[in-house]
Amino acid sequence: MSAAGRHRRPLTIAFTITAAYMVVEAVVGILSGSLALLSDAGHMLTDVVGLGMALAAIQFAASTRDRSATYGLYRLEVLASVANAFLLFGVAIYVLYEAVQRFSDPPEVAGAPMLIVAAVGLGVNLVSFRLLQAGAGESLNVKGAFLEVVADALGSAGVLLAGAIVLTTGWPYADPIIGAAIGLFILPRTWRLGRAALRILLETAPPHLDVDEVEGRLGAVAGVAAVHDLHVWTLTSGLDAASGHLGLAAGADLGEVLREASDLLADEFGITHATLQCEPPGWEEEPGRI
Repeated sequence: MSAAGRHRRPLTIAFTITAAYMVVEAVVGILSGSLALLSDAGHMLTDVVGLGMALAAIQFAASTRDRSATYGLYRLEVLASVANAFLLFGVAIYVLYEAVQRFSDPPEVAGAPMLIVAAVGLGVNLVSFRLLQAGAGESLNVKGAFLEVVADALGSAGVLLAGAIVLTTGWPYADPIIGAAIGLFILPRTWRLGRAALRILLETAPPHLDVDEVEGRLGAVAGVAAVHDLHVWTLTSGLDAASGHLGLAAGADLGEVLREASDLLADEFGITHATLQCEPPGWEEEPGRI
């Protein structure tokens, strides 16, 4: 099971309460004329879509019976993260555009509804924060959702501040300023989420692993004379894979070398999906061998 799959239940709960609150926030934002509320509702929409895609990907990955999908459908979770990043970019750009428009002609905003809804929203965010905290360090999907919940919590705090300013002073620029701040807060986190997902899709080595170190440790295994064509990549969050060729020294026991090399990858580098080809001396020199 993937890392995200182990956290399906908290993801489901976070999805349900976030979706319910998003509708409330959007309705009140429209009725009150608050850009800060609408921008936060837009951000929560991406949370709902992202969580929904992640849950669907987990379900498909766990239930697929297609023999042609030899690694399962775990990459669906990564594709969901990429789609979520694009959604977040779109929301952030729209919010910033709308904030610029409102600076020239700020509409009247009802401060009291902003305060009430933002306070409830902060409570929802804190519940989701607690639900997703444990899985954030294991799964890219859960981490993406966790970061979005953190951003939502700060967004709700920003809406609270904007509502308080509008209610007490009537200053019309508080709402678009806070709305723009939320949009700017979303952008760098979205970039990091999208970059992490694209690294997986491009099958680059996991950022926490040094391929040269992995190759060196395999080369130090008793009975290994050479290591070549080593590849290390990530299937989905929490599932790293590797393949490589081990040239055996004369007299080496193939089974013992394979066992020690596989254990080394699993125990020291967390790579549990490894395909290692052990080659007898002189294998590479034979015609047609690469």
